[in-house]
Amino acid sequence: MRAAARAVGAAGLAAFALLAFTPLVAALHGGRSHGGVLPRAAAIVVLGSGVMPEGELTDTSLRRTLHGIRLFRQGLAPRIILLGPEYHGAVEAEVRGRYAVDLGVPTDAIVVEPGGRSTRDEARLVFARLDRRRGAAILLVTGLHHMPRARRVFEREGMVVAAAPVLEDSLLPDRPQARLALARAVAQEAIARAYYRLAGAF
Repeated sequence: MRAAARAVGAAGLAAFALLAFTPLVAALHGGRSHGGVLPRAAAIVVLGSGVMPEGELTDTSLRRTLHGIRLFRQGLAPRIILLGPEYHGAVEAEVRGRYAVDLGVPTDAIVVEPGGRSTRDEARLVFARLDRRRGAAILLVTGLHHMPRARRVFEREGMVVAAAPVLEDSLLPDRPQARLALARAVAQEAIARAYYRLAGAF
């Protein structure tokens, strides 16, 4: 038993060292941010990412929100759908909506949708907001790691998806803390994909 515990501990330390002090996690990720030309769509859809206890958007939520607003300002869609449920007494979608208004997005172009607590919930709610039109085109805004799973879920719901991902963690981290953050994001998304496959979500 002790030998097994020592072996597990040694393996854990080795994995930590490889992830924190080598380029391994960047090689494992293998992703790239979107650099192509995006098409026009019926809507820009910004997936939720959280609110801090103080009622402000988390860093990832703010990044997604600003990216969605930037796409709207480029004239790529006539409306922007901002998602995000309540956290700590603040509704993420509503906080995002206020940012959008402050940054010049017309109120009649903003759709605030606070109901979704999972990617699958968000896809169903967005599809309803698009009058359940199969084949409706959207620009999907979420984190780069989350995009492959989110895209499949939205496509399965009946929408045509153009990916507009946000880079939330550097793909070329140069510090141990940043490498571990990227490793955590990759691992969390791998677990979520496995769960969605088992649940038949895509």
